[in-house]
Amino acid sequence: MNLSNLRSPRGSRKANRRAGRGESSGLGKTAGRGHKGQKSRAGRSLKQDFEGGQMPLARRVPKFGFTNIFRQETHVVNLRDFDRFDAGAVVDAEALQKIGLLNTKRAGRWKVLAAGEIKKALTIKAPAFSKGAVTAIEKAGGKAEVVK
Repeated sequence: MNLSNLRSPRGSRKANRRAGRGESSGLGKTAGRGHKGQKSRAGRSLKQDFEGGQMPLARRVPKFGFTNIFRQETHVVNLRDFDRFDAGAVVDAEALQKIGLLNTKRAGRWKVLAAGEIKKALTIKAPAFSKGAVTAIEKAGGKAEVVK
């Protein structure tokens, strides 16, 4: 056996449909297109959403909402996430990136929120803090520094 003798198994390859080759072929006369009308003609091309001249669905349905192309997404870091650091540590964007909480390449803006508790005295350097987060950090004996 070699490459020149290889053949596909019998019945695995189906012959192409040859329409319009006589009545006895099963696809003679109208060649499977039915009788008359735009879809039976040669060279016809209809848009996918064409509804025979009726107002298309995409134009009948009311439009609403809007997408702000200037939106800047702010990524969130919660107070509970800072438990991973040792007491007295200085936590900034690089430290958060090392433990996988922040992707500094994608997260240009990020903010510390007050979800959860903080039990250690940490110095946290972030571009933005919620009021509750600042209160909780200072209550635990830490510092919240706003950095650009």
